[in-house]
Amino acid sequence: MDIQVIQIEKPEPINFILGQSHFVKTVEDIHEALVNTVPGIKFGLAFCEASGNCLLRFTGSDEAMIELARKNALAIGAGHSFILFLGEGYYPINVLNTIKMVPEVARIYCATANPTQVLVAQTEQGRGIMGVIDGFSPKGVEDEEGKSWRKNFLRMIGYKF
Repeated sequence: MDIQVIQIEKPEPINFILGQSHFVKTVEDIHEALVNTVPGIKFGLAFCEASGNCLLRFTGSDEAMIELARKNALAIGAGHSFILFLGEGYYPINVLNTIKMVPEVARIYCATANPTQVLVAQTEQGRGIMGVIDGFSPKGVEDEEGKSWRKNFLRMIGYKF
């Protein structure tokens, strides 16, 4: 077995969700879930089929996000994995529970805009995601100033009142 580190390539402000599913119907069901949850959402989705023709399946509403999804899904190349890129101004917090409720979705590895590395194991049979490195390691422990910043920030961006 060989373990590889795949760097997710994307522009800095773009969020994505990386997950595992179990059926080719995933592509259409995630697409429908997204547009029903956030009308007008801009996204690109790619899914690595793990049986049959073993094709990279894709869909979306934004060509740039679709291209990001295809490029990164091919680099990961793990069976039944999917990657969903959200256009600028769209966030996982608004769609993550909806994605989790899609019947084919078996697991979410991460939902982030951080620099991310995917640990992929390669065997004779194929490839699988072992885990992710999402962002950076902690640099300290939150103090009162950090708590105040966090609370003010969440209110400033409209997530708390």
